[in-house]
Amino acid sequence: MENSNTLSGLQTAKFETTVDGKKTQLFVLTNENGCEMTVTNYGAKIASLMVPDKNGKLIDVVTGHDSIEDYLTSEEPYFGAICGRYGNRIAKGTFTIDGNTYNNLAINNGPNSLHGGIKGFNAVVWTPKNNTSDSIELEYMSADGEEGFPGNLTTIVTYTLTNSNEVVIDYKATTDKPTVLNLTNHSYFNLSGEGNDTINDHILEINASTYLPTDNTAIPYGAPEKLEGTPMDFKAPELVGKRINENFEQLIFGKGYDHTYIIDKPLNEYGFCAKLTSPISGIVMETYTTEPGVQLYTGNWMTGNLRGKHDHRYPMRSALCLETQHYPDSPNKPEYPSTELRPGEVYTSKTVYKFTTK
Repeated sequence: MENSNTLSGLQTAKFETTVDGKKTQLFVLTNENGCEMTVTNYGAKIASLMVPDKNGKLIDVVTGHDSIEDYLTSEEPYFGAICGRYGNRIAKGTFTIDGNTYNNLAINNGPNSLHGGIKGFNAVVWTPKNNTSDSIELEYMSADGEEGFPGNLTTIVTYTLTNSNEVVIDYKATTDKPTVLNLTNHSYFNLSGEGNDTINDHILEINASTYLPTDNTAIPYGAPEKLEGTPMDFKAPELVGKRINENFEQLIFGKGYDHTYIIDKPLNEYGFCAKLTSPISGIVMETYTTEPGVQLYTGNWMTGNLRGKHDHRYPMRSALCLETQHYPDSPNKPEYPSTELRPGEVYTSKTVYKFTTK
């Protein structure tokens, strides 16, 4: 077993094992600026992301683990992962397509199904394809009936680290039976460096005028509501932690932010989504996507108990997620943009995280 250290300190040998009879490994992507991203085919997870701070020092800005063994036993199974078949929630684990009801989805988040079930795309081994110095293509075939979803679904996710210091995530999927699909990447970011204990001091801007309020199980009520005048509003840049503990029902339900923001752009068009800045490192992350929404999650359920990279602990709100996606429970809400995929159609989606400094 060949072992090499990455710039983040991860050792490739600790990612080389067998899970469910399939080989896992760590892929190292680099660009001409010295940036580095590592990706494991277990869960198609981004394991580390080294980008320069305002002084030119490389900093790892995503949470994660040192080994596959730690990922397998983590209390946080979604670090850096692709979530599917259905990222976010489906109410009561049931939906209907063409008069056929599928009600065997795992109930794994209160009364609802979350992120594709017990063994979603975050917990399977993907097949690596076309690995180059700056990109990796990963493929997974989800069998008809897997986690209760219909259709044999083939998904290809391509990660690219560009010379503009962008992480580009391209998604493509096809099915042989009508199904539902909502893919997202669940990286947890702290732009002051993973292991830093808070994102309350980060400055966040989200290109959204409306959002989806939810019930206390995180299922949207239905119609979008205006953000203006609420502590949910990030249309103008604001400190993440400034209003997070206010006595506002939506913040109480989620223990902080855990909501879908409807991006102010035409449906299916690629456009600006969000901008996050660390006052410590000066690192700026801009998010662009073809998706209609973004789930802001501020790590409200992180405990600090698990062992992260380099023995770091990740306490509550020590990282946040900007999960580009369609809306929660869309299969049960026909007024939302459709998440149905049918035979002969090709699902495509693109999200970019672009890193600069100020």
